[in-house]
Amino acid sequence: MIELASVRNLIIDMDGVLWLGNSPMPGLPEFIDALRQLGIRFILATNNASKSGNEYVAKLAGFNTTVTLQEILTSPQATAMYLARHAPDARIFTIGEPGLTSELRASGLTVVPQDQPAGATHVVVGWDRNLTYAKLVEACLLIRAGATFIGTNPDVTYPDARGIIPGNGATLALLRAATDVEPIIIGKPQPEMMIQSMQRLGSTPENTAVLGDRLDTDILGGQNAGLTTLLVLSGITTRESLRTAAIQPDYVFEDIRDVARKLGALHAR
Repeated sequence: MIELASVRNLIIDMDGVLWLGNSPMPGLPEFIDALRQLGIRFILATNNASKSGNEYVAKLAGFNTTVTLQEILTSPQATAMYLARHAPDARIFTIGEPGLTSELRASGLTVVPQDQPAGATHVVVGWDRNLTYAKLVEACLLIRAGATFIGTNPDVTYPDARGIIPGNGATLALLRAATDVEPIIIGKPQPEMMIQSMQRLGSTPENTAVLGDRLDTDILGGQNAGLTTLLVLSGITTRESLRTAAIQPDYVFEDIRDVARKLGALHAR
């Protein structure tokens, strides 16, 4: 763990940290502005596989918050980079939304048509709010036939404005039960996204921290990568659940306004 005053780079989750559903957290534009004024570089790294990087740039712009595409890292982007490195000739069947497919294709990877899955060598599963039994059947048959099973992220739940709803991990659990095959997980808590983020930032564990709202992905992912961890209580984790949790962050904040205040006070000394 490093002192807060030594944090020069942040890997920041989005859902439950910067917004809930389509509602921005109070103080979002001011939080990003504060980081820039403090000279703290950041990557917004999300397990959510429903959108492309450009879609997240646009979503933040709709909240009066300006970020660049280089400051966004999604689990589909991280999955695409992983596959481009390890299986560039893969033929991929996907469960997911358009953002997943577009990121895979943008990396030069081949995504097979949904109605022509035969011959797929990999099955990549991301959060899909239009999930059907037919998609699950094709994925199950391909995995049972030997296709490599990859999950963009393991989040069992998602913090919606209405409450906690099923996430991609719930779909992975169904396919795991139906195939007896464990998926390769790319997103948090595996260290792949943290490593890719630090490569973009040119940072090291000695000056980098992770900011998130989930203990089992954001905080554990930071710990797995040897990083200092900052938890906000604005999303999944509550103060009550934190009290008895096996995974504990290095620092706890109410929300991003609280983070900005404390970082600002430390750097003002």
